[in-house]
Amino acid sequence: MNNATDPRNIIDQSGMTRAMMIVVGITVFLNAMDGFDVLAISFSAPGISAEWGISQTALGFVLAAELVGMAFGSIILGGVADKYGRRTTLLGCLIVMSAGMFMATTSTSANILMIWRVLTGLGIGGMLSCTNATVAEFSNNRWRSMCISLMVIGYPLGGVIGGEIAQKYLLVNFEWRSVFYFGSLVTGCLIPVVYFLVPESVHWLTRKQPVNALERINYSLTKLGHGVITALPEVNEEEKKKSVGDIFSKSLAMITILVTAAYFLHITTFYFILKWTPKIVADMGFEAAAAGGVLKWANIGGVLGGITFGVLTARFGLKPLTIGILFLTTLGVALFGRTPEDLGRMELLAAFAGFFGNAGVSGLYSIVAYSFPTHVRATGTGFVIGVGRAGAVLSPILAGVMFDAGATLPTVGLVMGSGSAIAAIVLIFLKLQTNDPTPLTVAESEPNAEGMGVSAA
Repeated sequence: MNNATDPRNIIDQSGMTRAMMIVVGITVFLNAMDGFDVLAISFSAPGISAEWGISQTALGFVLAAELVGMAFGSIILGGVADKYGRRTTLLGCLIVMSAGMFMATTSTSANILMIWRVLTGLGIGGMLSCTNATVAEFSNNRWRSMCISLMVIGYPLGGVIGGEIAQKYLLVNFEWRSVFYFGSLVTGCLIPVVYFLVPESVHWLTRKQPVNALERINYSLTKLGHGVITALPEVNEEEKKKSVGDIFSKSLAMITILVTAAYFLHITTFYFILKWTPKIVADMGFEAAAAGGVLKWANIGGVLGGITFGVLTARFGLKPLTIGILFLTTLGVALFGRTPEDLGRMELLAAFAGFFGNAGVSGLYSIVAYSFPTHVRATGTGFVIGVGRAGAVLSPILAGVMFDAGATLPTVGLVMGSGSAIAAIVLIFLKLQTNDPTPLTVAESEPNAEGMGVSAA
């Protein structure tokens, strides 16, 4: 391949332009809507339970419904993003998310609500797999880890902002359906933003080389503030034969298995906090608005954790840093399980758990972005998130079953918190390597999990 004209090198090795930073900023907002849409059901849980009089176990299934859709959406639409492009997938997912949120307001029973939450989850799952690939491919080598961390903090940021709106306005003045009306409206507003400001990925276009690839690549390069190329880089026959199934190839299978297992285990822990906090607080006798406020502090902690993680990646190896954070997540969730019936203490402990929980997600997302090459980046991300989301599905159901069986909050907190510790142990066996066909020297690369050079692209 002629690397002198490889447009991927232009993106990877040049400085971050204003347009590139805008795209990264948009992915933060996209992830924020993911966070709000997922947590909308948590904000609404007390009102739903009161209106339909459903049991804790049944509520657990309602809380997990969109996570089933997310699992399928991540796996299926991750492959769509690798086949048809990042931009097209982002737009399609936004349409599905907005429609699913709106239709949830028409629900007259828990079963109907679950159907619309599954649809919403399909869009969210595809969005999650695609935004991780997008931010990795619209940032340069130097700032890729930080950009991924910024994208990840959008998720709790959406929870924080959504928590404020739900707590201080929507749930105080309207019923629980108002949360979904708001989510549908804001998600829909992001469709024209993506349409006009996010071009197709240069990495995807270079690897795929569709019809009019040179013109499309130059359009994207110009849109991002870079110069154009005069000819397409040659893609050898071996590279052309690569497919989305390569995540199970000899070189990637073990990475796929280990990263997926770690993500599954950590998400099982993390979603216990995200899904059950409002109901736990409400069951202690506090109002629904106050319950949403505690969840808001969990997400404030998550925002700070994501930012802190991004800063620390410049000084510490990705893998050891992530492992340490996962162990601290277990500690945070276990402590939250022992929270007294005091709003101030609950907010503090929720913030502590959210800080390390979301920092752990940032670490795992970064590992995923570094683990898979361009032609399977969205597919690999989608598979990890999709299968891993089974942990998110299991989490609220498992907690609900334990509560209905008479388990105390400290016991449930300890059991649910152990997932992150086991995830940390799994990561000890992970070895990252350079997988992308774009050659970079060690000096040009990001530090990997072992503190050695690894191509971020």
